[in-house]
Amino acid sequence: MSEQKKSKQKTTEQERAKHAWHRIEQVDGQGDSVKQNYGSWARKLPAMIQTNGLAQTMAFLCAKGKDHHKLLYQHVSQWMLEKEDGKLLPTLLEEDSGTYRRRTTEAIAYSLWLRRFAEGKEWGSAQGADECWLFVTHGPTTYFSMTLPPP
Repeated sequence: MSEQKKSKQKTTEQERAKHAWHRIEQVDGQGDSVKQNYGSWARKLPAMIQTNGLAQTMAFLCAKGKDHHKLLYQHVSQWMLEKEDGKLLPTLLEEDSGTYRRRTTEAIAYSLWLRRFAEGKEWGSAQGADECWLFVTHGPTTYFSMTLPPP
């Protein structure tokens, strides 16, 4: 009888989870404030990407500029660009719509792992995790933003 060989090939979902877990471990070395804020925003991230779009959400994280926002931007960028220079936003602005949609789908799938692991660490508040953020922009200016309650 021949032995069955175990496949060492990992699924994309396993790779996402592994990458996200390593990023969460990096955050675990930060102060409590950073961990709690990171967790709160990681819980909101998938909905923000879905509602506002990937480029708009990444621009929002860059504009905020606090440690937890920077970390989330870096973590999504590192996964999406697969070890490139880590500057996702300029890349997104140059892509065709098909590539942009695929990247958005991938970013949501990856951010779900960040959210799961942050929840597992009990970082941040679950309050507001299901809220959607709406930004109405014209050019580089945001004229109106509001939080919509979950349905």
